[in-house]
Amino acid sequence: MKPAKAIVLCLLACTVLASATPDVRLKDIAQVQGARGNQLIGYGLVVGLEGTGDSKGTLFTTQSVANMLQRFGISVPAGQMKVKNIAAVMVTADLPPFAREGSRIDVTVSSIGDARSLQGGTLLQTPLMGADGNVYAVAQGPISVGGFGASSGGSSQQKNHLTVGRIPAGAVVEREVPASVVRDNSVLITLNTPDFTTAARVASAIRQKFPQTLPRALDAGTIKVDLSGEDREDAVTLIAALQEITVQPDTPARVVINERTGTVVLGGNVTLSPAAVAHGNLTVRIEAKPQVSQPAPLSGGTTTTTTRRDVKVTEQAERLIALPEAVTVDQIVKALNMLGVSPRDLMSILQALRAAGALHAEVEVQ
Repeated sequence: MKPAKAIVLCLLACTVLASATPDVRLKDIAQVQGARGNQLIGYGLVVGLEGTGDSKGTLFTTQSVANMLQRFGISVPAGQMKVKNIAAVMVTADLPPFAREGSRIDVTVSSIGDARSLQGGTLLQTPLMGADGNVYAVAQGPISVGGFGASSGGSSQQKNHLTVGRIPAGAVVEREVPASVVRDNSVLITLNTPDFTTAARVASAIRQKFPQTLPRALDAGTIKVDLSGEDREDAVTLIAALQEITVQPDTPARVVINERTGTVVLGGNVTLSPAAVAHGNLTVRIEAKPQVSQPAPLSGGTTTTTTRRDVKVTEQAERLIALPEAVTVDQIVKALNMLGVSPRDLMSILQALRAAGALHAEVEVQ
């Protein structure tokens, strides 16, 4: 696929999305304050590995095993242990809102030593703590690694990452986190992407369907909804109905450029004023050619080898192209396609248009 065609396909995808921005549910662009999750973390040991665990030089692994055995009445010096079948890991999980005691959550297990693989291992009972230092869940169970690895006779084969695995429903919630979505007889809705226009549209949509709630936008990211007497008694039903309201979110005019991958994405509200662009490629080519210098007969000299370097500079002739005023992404695609440039050159052109004031959008370089 030619670079110019790749640009067209990438930008046309944005055109389809921008030509008819759909209405989306409120639950997809916002969340209710108070209904949030919490991150948990713990340190544990994975046993049952087939010689792919931490090496003896991983001191914290041997010390952890010694401490664990001490709890069972077995005293073994940490320096005399071989832990190739054991790996020290960090266990992380997200505690969802309204999780109750006895609920199960997924956990992720990651090696922190020099273990080569966690495949086939079992995580021993590991307390998971929150930021306040309290234990909220306990994890244990066999680890599922989405890959495999094998080696023999100096040859090895590996698929995917073997030092990170998951335990589905591997942790049991031991402590509940208090959560309340109703505060001072009102519900606060927080937009995932704060925007004054979107906040005003959300308040207007709620007002049309539930006028008794007196919704109002407090700022670009928060909408306050008051609850009447009946709504206070059944706030869950009202919140569920609020989340099903559809609105059309507003998006800023933005151009995102990823120089690492050569990706350029234009938002639907990007516009272009009339401008003239001349873009040429300057190529500098240096060639090194070996040459043999032969002395004259009876001169007493020796044959030597030298290197001759030829430098050639080529500049591609490009005509000046006038870009017309474009008010839609479709028109911008057609205007930029006239240049027939590569994605890498397109990045430079867009940034130059922004500097000249012809591109009316925020340029974000990742």
